[in-house]
Amino acid sequence: MTAAGVQAADRQAVAASAEAAKAALRAEAADRRGRAHARQHPAAGRALAGHFLASFAERLSADAVVALYWPIRTEIDVRPLIDRLAVSGHRIVLPVLRGPGKPLGFVSWRPGQRLRTAAFGLSEPAGGRPATPQLVVAPLLAFDRTGARLGYGGGYYDRTLRELRRAGPVFAVGAAYAAQESAQIPVAPGDEPLDAVIAESGPVPLDGGR
Repeated sequence: MTAAGVQAADRQAVAASAEAAKAALRAEAADRRGRAHARQHPAAGRALAGHFLASFAERLSADAVVALYWPIRTEIDVRPLIDRLAVSGHRIVLPVLRGPGKPLGFVSWRPGQRLRTAAFGLSEPAGGRPATPQLVVAPLLAFDRTGARLGYGGGYYDRTLRELRRAGPVFAVGAAYAAQESAQIPVAPGDEPLDAVIAESGPVPLDGGR
């Protein structure tokens, strides 16, 4: 086998090992998030909105495009943040699925506009113009203080952040309950780190250790 082949095989082995470790964490992380949600929803979403606006005010210029998400399951509720950003006139986009294995797209949306049900139980804008965000707020199952993020396993946000970062500056914020913090999230080649994490308790310091 050539040196390039050995390197490729090593990368595949690292990816497979990381994915197996992530799979083992997902059930525990989902349970931990569910218990936090049962205790703290909906107040946690309102608290997160206030902390977000205070922590990232310098990134919320008048022309900034902010990508958020419509919560499913026990994801922390960012709809209070959507409402506050809309009232202040900021440009909001929500993610739309473009197909298996593809990055997410983003479409403009305002509170009161129609949503449609998409795959995985997601709610997507029924219309709206495509837009490229400079700030992306992402849901998650767990995070650690290096900025590693544990998602559902589809890789959608990793592909999306990679595509956005190739095109220009983008700042990725994980939205979570503080109880979703883990000591260490397994990292595979191609995983995209978060730049920040915001919780109902406030911003979570990251050490940038990736």
